[in-house]
Amino acid sequence: MPPLRRTSLADQAADALLARVRSGEWAVGDKLPGETTLAPQLGVGRSTVREAIRRLAGIGVLATRQGAGVFVTRLDAPSGLDVLLDGAAIDAVLEARIAVEVEAATLAARRRTEEDLDAVRAALAIRAAHRADLVRHVETDTDFHRAVIAAAHNPVLLEMFDGIAAHLRRAMIDMLRTRDEDFGGDDDQLSHAALLAAIEHRDADAAAQLSREHLAGMLTRRDAH
Repeated sequence: MPPLRRTSLADQAADALLARVRSGEWAVGDKLPGETTLAPQLGVGRSTVREAIRRLAGIGVLATRQGAGVFVTRLDAPSGLDVLLDGAAIDAVLEARIAVEVEAATLAARRRTEEDLDAVRAALAIRAAHRADLVRHVETDTDFHRAVIAAAHNPVLLEMFDGIAAHLRRAMIDMLRTRDEDFGGDDDQLSHAALLAAIEHRDADAAAQLSREHLAGMLTRRDAH
Protein backbone atom coordinates (compact mmCIF):
# COMPACT_ATOMS: atom_id res chain seq x y z
CA MET A 1 0.00 0.00 0.00
CA PRO A 2 1.49 3.40 -0.95
CA PRO A 3 2.07 5.97 1.79
CA LEU A 4 -0.80 8.32 2.62
CA ARG A 5 0.20 11.80 1.54
CA ARG A 6 -2.88 13.98 2.00
CA THR A 7 -3.03 16.59 4.74
CA SER A 8 -5.06 14.76 7.38
CA LEU A 9 -3.06 11.58 7.77
CA ALA A 10 -5.16 10.40 10.71
CA ASP A 11 -8.35 10.68 8.64
CA GLN A 12 -6.74 8.85 5.74
CA ALA A 13 -5.37 6.15 8.02
CA ALA A 14 -8.82 5.73 9.57
CA ASP A 15 -10.35 5.45 6.08
CA ALA A 16 -7.76 2.84 5.10
CA LEU A 17 -8.40 0.77 8.22
CA LEU A 18 -12.16 1.03 7.72
CA ALA A 19 -11.77 -0.14 4.11
CA ARG A 20 -9.87 -3.20 5.32
CA VAL A 21 -12.60 -3.98 7.86
CA ARG A 22 -15.27 -3.59 5.17
CA SER A 23 -13.34 -5.89 2.84
CA GLY A 24 -13.56 -8.72 5.36
CA GLU A 25 -9.88 -8.75 6.30
CA TRP A 26 -11.01 -8.71 9.93
CA ALA A 27 -14.33 -9.96 11.29
CA VAL A 28 -16.27 -8.69 14.29
CA GLY A 29 -14.35 -9.77 17.37
CA ASP A 30 -11.00 -10.02 15.61
CA LYS A 31 -7.96 -8.32 17.10
CA LEU A 32 -6.09 -5.84 14.91
CA PRO A 33 -2.33 -6.08 14.47
CA GLY A 34 -0.26 -3.83 16.72
CA GLU A 35 0.77 -0.26 15.92
CA THR A 36 4.27 -1.37 14.90
CA THR A 37 2.71 -3.58 12.20
CA LEU A 38 0.01 -1.17 11.03
CA ALA A 39 2.18 1.95 10.86
CA PRO A 40 4.47 0.80 8.01
CA GLN A 41 1.53 -0.78 6.20
CA LEU A 42 -0.24 2.59 6.18
CA GLY A 43 2.89 4.64 5.64
CA VAL A 44 2.36 6.73 8.76
CA GLY A 45 3.76 6.97 12.25
CA ARG A 46 2.52 5.10 15.28
CA SER A 47 0.94 8.22 16.77
CA THR A 48 -1.14 8.62 13.58
CA VAL A 49 -2.25 5.00 13.84
CA ARG A 50 -3.31 5.62 17.45
CA GLU A 51 -5.34 8.65 16.37
CA ALA A 52 -6.95 6.70 13.52
CA ILE A 53 -7.93 3.95 15.95
CA ARG A 54 -9.40 6.54 18.33
CA ARG A 55 -11.51 7.93 15.50
CA LEU A 56 -12.83 4.52 14.52
CA ALA A 57 -13.48 3.70 18.17
CA GLY A 58 -15.48 6.92 18.38
CA ILE A 59 -17.92 5.67 15.75
CA GLY A 60 -18.10 2.17 17.19
CA VAL A 61 -16.10 0.29 14.56
CA LEU A 62 -13.19 -0.52 16.89
CA ALA A 63 -12.85 -0.91 20.64
CA THR A 64 -9.67 -0.70 22.71
CA ARG A 65 -9.52 -3.14 25.60
CA GLN A 66 -6.96 -2.25 28.22
CA GLY A 67 -4.12 -4.74 28.18
CA ALA A 68 -5.69 -6.82 25.40
CA GLY A 69 -5.50 -4.71 22.24
CA VAL A 70 -7.83 -3.27 19.63
CA PHE A 71 -10.82 -5.28 18.40
CA VAL A 72 -13.40 -4.94 15.61
CA THR A 73 -16.89 -4.26 16.97
CA ARG A 74 -18.80 -3.48 13.78
CA LEU A 75 -18.09 -3.89 10.07
CA ASP A 76 -18.93 -0.40 8.83
CA ALA A 77 -19.35 3.18 9.93
CA PRO A 78 -22.79 3.76 11.40
CA SER A 79 -25.45 5.25 9.18
CA GLY A 80 -27.47 8.28 10.22
CA LEU A 81 -30.17 5.93 11.47
CA ASP A 82 -27.64 3.92 13.47
CA VAL A 83 -26.36 7.08 15.13
CA LEU A 84 -29.90 8.20 15.91
CA LEU A 85 -30.91 4.84 17.35
CA ASP A 86 -27.73 4.47 19.39
CA GLY A 87 -28.70 7.65 21.23
CA ALA A 88 -32.43 7.01 21.36
CA ALA A 89 -34.22 6.60 24.67
CA ILE A 90 -35.94 3.28 25.31
CA ASP A 91 -39.31 5.07 25.28
CA ALA A 92 -38.62 6.28 21.73
CA VAL A 93 -37.77 2.74 20.63
CA LEU A 94 -40.99 1.39 22.16
CA GLU A 95 -43.03 4.13 20.48
CA ALA A 96 -41.43 3.21 17.14
CA ARG A 97 -42.34 -0.42 17.76
CA ILE A 98 -45.96 0.57 18.32
CA ALA A 99 -46.01 2.50 15.05
CA VAL A 100 -44.66 -0.47 13.07
CA GLU A 101 -46.07 -3.49 14.87
CA VAL A 102 -49.68 -2.46 15.44
CA GLU A 103 -50.20 -1.88 11.72
CA ALA A 104 -48.25 -5.03 10.91
CA ALA A 105 -50.48 -7.10 13.23
CA THR A 106 -53.56 -5.68 11.51
CA LEU A 107 -52.24 -6.57 8.07
CA ALA A 108 -51.02 -9.98 9.22
CA ALA A 109 -54.54 -10.90 10.35
CA ARG A 110 -55.85 -9.99 6.91
CA ARG A 111 -53.07 -11.44 4.74
CA ARG A 112 -51.47 -14.35 6.60
CA THR A 113 -51.03 -17.67 4.84
CA GLU A 114 -50.81 -21.11 6.40
CA GLU A 115 -47.03 -20.94 5.95
CA ASP A 116 -47.01 -17.64 7.87
CA LEU A 117 -49.00 -19.20 10.70
CA ASP A 118 -46.56 -22.11 10.87
CA ALA A 119 -43.67 -19.62 11.16
CA VAL A 120 -45.38 -17.62 13.92
CA ARG A 121 -46.31 -20.79 15.82
CA ALA A 122 -42.74 -22.05 15.62
CA ALA A 123 -41.41 -18.69 16.83
CA LEU A 124 -43.85 -18.71 19.74
CA ALA A 125 -42.77 -22.21 20.77
CA ILE A 126 -39.10 -21.25 20.66
CA ARG A 127 -39.90 -18.13 22.68
CA ALA A 128 -41.64 -20.27 25.31
CA ALA A 129 -38.58 -22.49 25.62
CA HIS A 130 -36.20 -19.60 26.34
CA ARG A 131 -37.96 -17.59 29.04
CA ALA A 132 -35.38 -18.15 31.77
CA ASP A 133 -32.42 -16.43 30.12
CA LEU A 134 -32.86 -12.70 29.55
CA VAL A 135 -30.77 -12.36 26.40
CA ARG A 136 -32.24 -15.44 24.72
CA HIS A 137 -35.72 -14.32 25.79
CA VAL A 138 -35.24 -10.98 24.05
CA GLU A 139 -33.77 -12.63 20.94
CA THR A 140 -36.61 -15.14 20.61
CA ASP A 141 -39.20 -12.46 21.39
CA THR A 142 -37.77 -10.32 18.59
CA ASP A 143 -37.94 -13.32 16.24
CA PHE A 144 -41.61 -13.85 17.14
CA HIS A 145 -42.52 -10.25 16.39
CA ARG A 146 -40.56 -10.36 13.15
CA ALA A 147 -42.55 -13.43 12.08
CA VAL A 148 -45.77 -11.50 12.70
CA ILE A 149 -44.48 -8.58 10.63
CA ALA A 150 -43.41 -10.94 7.83
CA ALA A 151 -46.98 -12.27 7.79
CA ALA A 152 -48.20 -8.76 6.94
CA HIS A 153 -46.55 -9.10 3.52
CA ASN A 154 -45.47 -5.47 3.53
CA PRO A 155 -41.76 -5.31 2.65
CA VAL A 156 -41.44 -1.72 3.84
CA LEU A 157 -42.66 -2.55 7.36
CA LEU A 158 -40.33 -5.55 7.46
CA GLU A 159 -37.38 -3.46 6.31
CA MET A 160 -38.18 -0.83 8.95
CA PHE A 161 -38.26 -3.49 11.66
CA ASP A 162 -35.04 -5.10 10.47
CA GLY A 163 -33.41 -1.67 10.47
CA ILE A 164 -34.05 -1.21 14.17
CA ALA A 165 -33.87 -4.85 15.29
CA ALA A 166 -30.32 -4.77 16.69
CA HIS A 167 -31.02 -1.56 18.58
CA LEU A 168 -34.36 -2.95 19.71
CA ARG A 169 -32.69 -6.00 21.23
CA ARG A 170 -30.14 -3.87 23.09
CA ALA A 171 -32.82 -1.49 24.35
CA MET A 172 -35.07 -4.30 25.57
CA ILE A 173 -32.19 -6.08 27.34
CA ASP A 174 -31.19 -2.83 29.04
CA MET A 175 -34.78 -2.12 30.08
CA LEU A 176 -35.46 -5.58 31.48
CA ARG A 177 -32.19 -5.61 33.39
CA THR A 178 -33.21 -2.46 35.25
CA ARG A 179 -36.64 -3.76 36.22
CA ASP A 180 -37.35 -5.75 39.37
CA GLU A 181 -40.24 -7.72 37.90
CA ASP A 182 -39.82 -11.05 36.17
CA PHE A 183 -39.68 -11.21 32.40
CA GLY A 184 -41.23 -13.83 30.17
CA GLY A 185 -43.88 -14.88 32.70
CA ASP A 186 -47.01 -16.88 31.93
CA ASP A 187 -49.17 -13.80 31.35
CA ASP A 188 -46.62 -12.45 28.89
CA GLN A 189 -46.49 -15.71 26.97
CA LEU A 190 -50.29 -15.95 26.92
CA SER A 191 -50.58 -12.44 25.48
CA HIS A 192 -48.34 -13.50 22.59
CA ALA A 193 -50.40 -16.66 22.10
CA ALA A 194 -53.53 -14.48 21.98
CA LEU A 195 -51.95 -12.36 19.26
CA LEU A 196 -51.25 -15.51 17.26
CA ALA A 197 -54.86 -16.64 17.74
CA ALA A 198 -56.22 -13.28 16.52
CA ILE A 199 -54.06 -13.51 13.41
CA GLU A 200 -55.09 -17.11 12.86
CA HIS A 201 -58.79 -16.13 13.07
CA ARG A 202 -58.25 -13.12 10.80
CA ASP A 203 -59.46 -10.77 13.53
CA ALA A 204 -57.60 -7.63 12.53
CA ASP A 205 -59.13 -5.43 15.24
CA ALA A 206 -58.18 -7.86 18.01
CA ALA A 207 -54.66 -8.30 16.59
CA ALA A 208 -54.13 -4.55 16.54
CA GLN A 209 -55.50 -4.12 20.06
CA LEU A 210 -53.40 -6.94 21.51
CA SER A 211 -50.25 -5.61 19.88
CA ARG A 212 -50.90 -2.08 21.11
CA GLU A 213 -51.77 -3.19 24.64
CA HIS A 214 -48.63 -5.30 24.91
CA LEU A 215 -46.27 -2.54 23.77
CA ALA A 216 -48.10 0.30 25.53
CA GLY A 217 -48.03 -1.79 28.69
CA MET A 218 -44.25 -1.88 28.51
CA LEU A 219 -44.21 1.91 28.30
CA THR A 220 -46.56 2.20 31.27
CA ARG A 221 -44.52 -0.18 33.40
CA ARG A 222 -41.34 1.64 32.44
CA ASP A 223 -42.84 4.99 33.48
CA ALA A 224 -43.77 3.46 36.83
CA HIS A 225 -40.11 2.60 37.60
